[in-house]
Amino acid sequence: VESAWDRLAAGLQPQVTAGDVVLLGILLGALPTLAALAARLRGDFLIETCRVSRYRGALTGGDLEWQCRPGRDLRGRTVVVVDDICDAGTTLAAVARWCREAGARAVITAVLVQRARPAGAPGVAADLAGLTLGPGYLVGAGMDVDGRFRHLPDLYQLAATP
Repeated sequence: VESAWDRLAAGLQPQVTAGDVVLLGILLGALPTLAALAARLRGDFLIETCRVSRYRGALTGGDLEWQCRPGRDLRGRTVVVVDDICDAGTTLAAVARWCREAGARAVITAVLVQRARPAGAPGVAADLAGLTLGPGYLVGAGMDVDGRFRHLPDLYQLAATP
C-alpha cells in the first residue's frame, strides 16, 4: 500500500507542480489515500472532500447518493478526484462529471486500487492507480465491510464475500 501511494504521488506531482490543483477525496473510502497523497506531494495545493455513497451498508452498489458536495469553487482549477477503489467506475465517473460541470479546467481520477476487468467489459478506469487487482472483496486502506476495517494499514482479501 505504501509503495502504491508513492506511485500515485509520483504520477500526480507534475500536475501539482503546474499549480492550481485541488485534491478532492470521496469520503469515507478515500480518506487514507487522500492523507497519504497530501503527505507525499510537494508544492501548493488545496484539499477538499465530498461524500457520495452507492453502498449504504450493502455489499453491492446501488444508486448514487450525494451526501455532501464539495464546498470549494473548482472553476479553472485542475481537480484530482481521489478514491479508494475503482470497480466499474460509476462513482468516480459521476464525481468527475460533476467537477467538469462545476467548471474544473481538468479532472484527473486517482485510486489506490483499480479492478482488473476483461477487455471490453463495461465501466471506466481511473487515470492513475497505485495497484491493479483482480476480483475479491477487499478491506483496509479505506475499504470496508459495513463500515468496519477501513482503518487497517494494509489490504486484505476476505476469504468469502460477507
